[in-house]
Amino acid sequence: MSLALHIVVLAAGGGSRMKSARPKVLQKLAGKSMLAHVLAAAESLNPAKIHIVYGHLGAQVRAEISQPDEARAASVEPSNLSINWVEQDVQAGTGDAVRRVMPDIPDGVRVMVLYGDSPALSPETLATLLLQTGFAVLISHVDAPAGLGRVALDANNRVLAIVEAKDATPDQLMIQAVNTGVLLADSAELRGWLQRLTPNNQQREYYLTQIFEFAALDGQAAQAVFTSDAFEGFGANDAWELAQLERYLQSRQLKKLCQNDGLRVSDPARVDLRCSSIEIGRDVELDVNVILEGSVRFGDEVKIGPFSRVRNCDLAAGTEVLGHCDLDGVRTTGACRIGPFARLRPGTVLAEGTHIGNFVETKKANLGRASKANHLSYLGDVEIGANVNIGAGTITCNYDGVNKSTTHIGDGVFIGSNSALVAPVSIGENATIGAGSVITKDAPPAELTLSRTRQFSLPNWKRPQKRSK
Repeated sequence: MSLALHIVVLAAGGGSRMKSARPKVLQKLAGKSMLAHVLAAAESLNPAKIHIVYGHLGAQVRAEISQPDEARAASVEPSNLSINWVEQDVQAGTGDAVRRVMPDIPDGVRVMVLYGDSPALSPETLATLLLQTGFAVLISHVDAPAGLGRVALDANNRVLAIVEAKDATPDQLMIQAVNTGVLLADSAELRGWLQRLTPNNQQREYYLTQIFEFAALDGQAAQAVFTSDAFEGFGANDAWELAQLERYLQSRQLKKLCQNDGLRVSDPARVDLRCSSIEIGRDVELDVNVILEGSVRFGDEVKIGPFSRVRNCDLAAGTEVLGHCDLDGVRTTGACRIGPFARLRPGTVLAEGTHIGNFVETKKANLGRASKANHLSYLGDVEIGANVNIGAGTITCNYDGVNKSTTHIGDGVFIGSNSALVAPVSIGENATIGAGSVITKDAPPAELTLSRTRQFSLPNWKRPQKRSK
């Protein structure tokens, strides 16, 4: 029987080089915080418990990771795991951070240490590390490893020592094997090595890396496990490194979607994936400069046009979004056409055959089968039946300055252009609303309803002229 796994995530660092009021581990990458990426990878290993060491701006970290609502989609605490929060009130090094957790970890289990600012490590890579039976560490090979900790290895890829770059000798700086910081150890052995740490370094801190010397001296040198991609082990210490990780993570996710799900993209460099989750069917197409955010689900043959943003949407098979659209919280229940230049806000539900055209805005709008609003309209807080035509310039007046009210439009209704429907109001089935009407009372079914002033012309009227000087 395999031993239980406890995962320690170090998230106490200040991150002053980020120049941000937000904690370093809460900086966003591809739609989620760095810490959220790490926790997602940790959860994939099915650990018995996750321990998070927090410190700098720790209240923010705990609050964001523990949010129970939609806002936590970008920084989510694994729903089926118990998280143990351990405070490091004084920043005394990574060794000190792990040492503070050990009273909460029993003997006879395995411990994996991860870093909250290293979000690129994939679940697959961590699973490979977990296959090791003894003490092991994740290593990357980097051609130009300036500033990174070097790993001295023997002929069998056993770790002799790990040296921080600022403490390394000129010969050690020539080493291209670098430390990711991720390690796997028996809890009892790790506890013993941590008790032997000393702050004999330039920073006067307790380095976790010192335990590799102790292990080698004890005849238990760590086995080096190399990442398949050097970039995986990189963290982000400033905004520029954060930007590079952003592109790396998005490119990796996009590649996986193309290879595993058949996603078609016009230009991989001009698609932004900032999703907490994404699910796509067959033959989905994304044009250039498309942004996907939050939780996104696309059915078969969904097409997203250029310069469009899609956030928290569930688009049914065959739905086509034309260029320059902004969709947030939209659900389609059948193939429909949206755009160009349409803005659809949360609560919009579109049935099969629906058309939403250019410069149309919707909010809490439910449109029935084959209904159309093709031009220049605002549809808010409205229930629209099937086969309804909404003329250009139509608005539902849903807000009186205090309360919002609903408009109900029955099947087969024709709304003439430049009409204002003042809610609460109902339009009966197959009714026609004359163009330019302001409807303040319910309109009966199958009749023409209009509200206009009488048109007249003034004879002998002359347009005013400028006076001569």
